[in-house]
Amino acid sequence: MSQESPASDRPLTTALVEAAATAGHAPSVHNTQPWQWRVLPEALELRMVRARQLSAADPQARLLVLSCGTALHHARVALAAEGWTPVVERLPDPAEPELLARLTGLRHTGPDAEAMRLVQCMQVRQTDRRPVSDEPVPDGAVEEIAGVVSAEGCRLEILDADQVLELAAAASRAGVVEAEDPETREELDYWTNRADTGTGLPAEVLPEQAPQTTVPGRDFGRPGSLPVGPGHDRAAVYAVLHSDEDEPENWLRAGEALSAAWLTATRLGVSMVPLSGVVEVAATRQTLRQLLAGLGFPYLALRLGIADPNQAGPPHTPRLATEQVVDTSAVRGQHD
Repeated sequence: MSQESPASDRPLTTALVEAAATAGHAPSVHNTQPWQWRVLPEALELRMVRARQLSAADPQARLLVLSCGTALHHARVALAAEGWTPVVERLPDPAEPELLARLTGLRHTGPDAEAMRLVQCMQVRQTDRRPVSDEPVPDGAVEEIAGVVSAEGCRLEILDADQVLELAAAASRAGVVEAEDPETREELDYWTNRADTGTGLPAEVLPEQAPQTTVPGRDFGRPGSLPVGPGHDRAAVYAVLHSDEDEPENWLRAGEALSAAWLTATRLGVSMVPLSGVVEVAATRQTLRQLLAGLGFPYLALRLGIADPNQAGPPHTPRLATEQVVDTSAVRGQHD
């Protein structure tokens, strides 16, 4: 296999390093960025970092693996934008459960224009937890977002008005349960008090007060400094990301589907916010499962809406330095 791109004569290892670095833009629960990449001469490996797991809110590591799945999809898209198509081996070694994926067998197939657009979306994608405007989300946009979720092996269940009320009640119950759990409160305090560490949620991205919406957002236990306008969520579309099984590979694929959905939403001008609190509490996760008529396992609830055009978007959350999450020791001297 050629180590270089016929189009650019750039070493494959350069593309792998850059794809792993680009994947650092991926969203993760509480901005924990729980991934570690290892660049090999002809492959890229993704491992989870247990030290950044939410042990209270996410003891089974569903959200940890899902977060790593968003980074995996970001890396796949970044490679496609550079013209590389990998074979994706998910959970390739049962003896090493931390190894979530290996991108190998890379072929140079030419730059993908859609992937190039999505890489641009990675730079501008953000999490805006504030109320959305009263402008409805176009049906075509919802269909396109659901389509890319299906292409990643998951499904997006769009909730009707009655189901949204059930989601609202479940989110409220989950908030009460987590607020009463000291370990969860302590964990939330830790990840919202991480100034200058490259991870976590700074005050600038958290609403200064609880928005007056039908479906409550997470109570972070402290007010942020992000101004909240007069909007609501009446025009929002709510959905549940789900799949047939509840195994680590499904969690990983759910993260890939979330990344695909979010980048597509960004391209279409749709604001997306994941609601993970409702899946962190066993009883309310079961409520979501009932909304799916027991036919699937829910991974996240999602809010889709059109952001208030009169408000500036929130700042981007901090990111770990590339050298903290990308190990290039096996290819030193082999890439630009």
